[in-house]
Amino acid sequence: MNLLSFMLFAFISVTSATILQNGQVRSNDCPDTAVATILPSDPGWVSYNPNASELSYKGRWDHQYISWWSAPGLKFRFQAQSIAISFGNYTSDGVLLAYRIDGQDWLLTNVTANSTHLFVTPKTAGYNLTQPSNGIQTFEMRVTNWAYGVQIKCVHVSGPAARLVHIPNYPRTMELIGDSLSAGQYATLEGISSYSWGLMYGLGNVEFSITAYPGICLHDSRCYGNLHGQTFQWLKIPDTSGRAQDLYGDGPDIPDWDFAAHPAADITVINIGTNDNNTANNITQAQYHDSYIQLINEIHARWPASQIIVISLWSGFSQVGNTWVQGGGFVDIIESVVRSFNNGSLNERGGEGFVHYFNTTGILEHNDIGPLYHPTDVGHMVNIRENLSEKQEHVLTLRHKLASHLMQYIKLTFGWILEQTGPEVQHDTLYW
Repeated sequence: MNLLSFMLFAFISVTSATILQNGQVRSNDCPDTAVATILPSDPGWVSYNPNASELSYKGRWDHQYISWWSAPGLKFRFQAQSIAISFGNYTSDGVLLAYRIDGQDWLLTNVTANSTHLFVTPKTAGYNLTQPSNGIQTFEMRVTNWAYGVQIKCVHVSGPAARLVHIPNYPRTMELIGDSLSAGQYATLEGISSYSWGLMYGLGNVEFSITAYPGICLHDSRCYGNLHGQTFQWLKIPDTSGRAQDLYGDGPDIPDWDFAAHPAADITVINIGTNDNNTANNITQAQYHDSYIQLINEIHARWPASQIIVISLWSGFSQVGNTWVQGGGFVDIIESVVRSFNNGSLNERGGEGFVHYFNTTGILEHNDIGPLYHPTDVGHMVNIRENLSEKQEHVLTLRHKLASHLMQYIKLTFGWILEQTGPEVQHDTLYW
């Protein structure tokens, strides 16, 4: 291939954004699910308002049924032939949603404001595979984009005796508080490609919320466009996005999260401080230390029984001589914070108090971090090869590195059983 041909090939490859996985083109096309507007009075449809008791909202949503933070969702059971959802004016244009029936693989579609989308028909993967037929099925939808959100206006069902059924909460509850590393920034499917998602959805039978947003600091300070840090924002419903600022401003109109109205987290995971550690944000070690103490006290005051896991910062990698070495941020400060709650112990194995230290040293390698200083998709994941039959190839199953280690830590420390025993957690992770 001559130079001109090579340059033209390279140009075409970049502009077309084709992704090859072992020689096969990976499709980026999402089906168009938009349909004509459905009105509550339309014959053949039964419509449920967003405050219907049959609807179960996952993560943080406000009183206008607008979603916030990373990977919020909507879930319910249904007995119907079709499901459509109407989205309100505060839905982000082009927001990417993942949805599925029961334990089927995730499907993806883009939605926009003031639109109605048809998610389920008898042709949808997994429809009516229950026994007996026409049994009650489960629908789940998740917002994948950390910066975007949806507003639920109405849920519609059709078919003979079509109805929605409330789905009870799982018995275990978790919360993860963080920044871009936990929100899934630069991961392929963002929120549902993050280690946070892999951990909490991957544990199985867990209610959870990912209150993480890129650029946010722990200390209540302006960091990378965020007006507040987590010591302030974690107590609120919305995140620190531009759409939240447009809607609520920066003052008393920012609504508080009603902790009493929601189940307390059995386990709270905190992974934050990378932005505080950047000199551009002018946050001192003392401010970071005191803010960490403050956040843990805020959590403990609202959820006295919650076990809190503090994750050490990995802060990238640098070359030292002819090898690579992992960096660390606020190492002594974070350890000091943990010790202050546990009579001087880091409590890495449990038993000394309600705050536990999780050391990330040795979990990631330098090539797990991308050019934009965040984990790559592979960096988010751990590789597990399984031996299959002679007619099959070795399948490379990818699971989040940090999530996998945290799963085992939680299992060994708190006795939690791994209950996600089959359905897909991360989407598009099968390579061969």
